[in-house]
Amino acid sequence: MLDKQKNCDSLQPQLCGLDWVTRKSWPRIHTKSSAKLLTIVDLFSSCGGMTLGAWEGSRLSRRQLSVRLAVELMEEPLNVYQSNFSKISKQIVKDDIRNLFNGDRGATLTATEKSWKKKVGKLDLLVAGPPCQGHSDLNNSTRRNDPRNLLYLRVIRAAEVLMPQAIIIENVPAVQHDRGNVISMAQSWLQELGYRVSTSVIQFSRFGVPQSRKRHILLAVSKGGYTLSDIEKVNCVPSTLGDYLKGLEESANSNGLLSRPARMTKRNIERVQYLFENNLYDLPNSERPPCHRDKKHAYVSMYGRMRWNQCAQTLTSGFGSMGQGRYIHPKKQRLITPHEAARLQGIPDFFDFTAAQTLSGLREMIANAVPPPFTATLVNRLIGSNSI
Repeated sequence: MLDKQKNCDSLQPQLCGLDWVTRKSWPRIHTKSSAKLLTIVDLFSSCGGMTLGAWEGSRLSRRQLSVRLAVELMEEPLNVYQSNFSKISKQIVKDDIRNLFNGDRGATLTATEKSWKKKVGKLDLLVAGPPCQGHSDLNNSTRRNDPRNLLYLRVIRAAEVLMPQAIIIENVPAVQHDRGNVISMAQSWLQELGYRVSTSVIQFSRFGVPQSRKRHILLAVSKGGYTLSDIEKVNCVPSTLGDYLKGLEESANSNGLLSRPARMTKRNIERVQYLFENNLYDLPNSERPPCHRDKKHAYVSMYGRMRWNQCAQTLTSGFGSMGQGRYIHPKKQRLITPHEAARLQGIPDFFDFTAAQTLSGLREMIANAVPPPFTATLVNRLIGSNSI
């Protein structure tokens, strides 16, 4: 594996390997005496995947990250964020961003917006991962026309208020097909504010993340010419699921919720045994529930077993359920644990999840995180190009 790392993009090979992900303690920050702080605001922060990536990208550039504002509506992931980033954060707020940035586009700043602009001060980077459920192809009820989709544009209002040097917004690829045209509107509004905007659907496996996860990224910069096309040269040797799960054959509950696989029904236990006894990775229709067994379906990965020498499928918060994807451990007759899922997301072992109180909440915050290796690489290059 170490030899493979040498073939990764020459600028940042260490982001492609296991050395950072398997660390048990936070790496030291060796800042230059002349280096200024890198200031960041994280909207829809969840547990802090994008902040963590920005922290690592800054560290590799010998700059120290300063979180001027992190906003998250859900208490459980916010507690995890607090556990990891309180020492470098000015404001960690449990709120709806519509309450903080509550003015209309182009309108005079409201009193609340003026207050937050003053608290944040000069800002280098704004990152955001607006709720994606409204755009997701898994949402069959309000997809493409969900009120939550407009939260994407609320991020643009926040940018108008705070005027960061760079903006990174992450969402599912289907955001491009939103009936409200939030992407084209966001691009147009940001261009009016003087930003150079680029968008792309990014395959995170190119950055060493061992899963087939794709996400739509919008990047806006106020100075310099850096665009997402400049990151296309990053193409690391693909990592496998086995590379990242090796060494995590922990027993259930050995590390609290983090190492606890979901309980399975008696019938699902039998299905797992069938896969292993017959050396299979796809469950035959004869062993599936009637909704699969009695009609044609395209859900081959559901009730499936992962492959040790391949990457994982895109992780969702359903990794605790056989019926929601290929989430059976390749060598153990069980579902993967949250710790294993975190590894597959590129979240390092030193990241503290102990503030999580529920298994469902832990699964959701891990699955929703933006893999830190991607954000770290992008932030590192934005620094190198003097864009931030």
